[in-house]
Amino acid sequence: MTLAAAVIVCLILAALAVFQALLIAGRPLGRFAWGGQHDVLPRNLRIGSAISIMLYAVFAILVLERVGVANMLPDAVAEVGVWILTAYFVLGIILNGISRSKPERNVMTPVCIVLAALCLIIALG
Repeated sequence: MTLAAAVIVCLILAALAVFQALLIAGRPLGRFAWGGQHDVLPRNLRIGSAISIMLYAVFAILVLERVGVANMLPDAVAEVGVWILTAYFVLGIILNGISRSKPERNVMTPVCIVLAALCLIIALG
């Protein structure tokens, strides 16, 4: 079950990375991210999107480490890291849930709920 959860987490993170890349490229999707105040993101938020892509890669590595698919980090780092990810996505539920942007609330809050639940499954596994 934890392997399936890890695969789903990685697929969602990949989709989010594509979404962030579209934001960087200037696509008018900003209403779904960064508070939804800009359809096309300004330079500073595009930089934030680039950083997000890098973080998603680190998140995927942590998840894959925890389920034993990857072997690049000590086990303790993966164990603690997945718990931190779980807390991060729980915080994301709250922050997206209070966003002034209705599209961001409606799309990203459920995404964070799914990621938090899956990371919890992985952390407990």
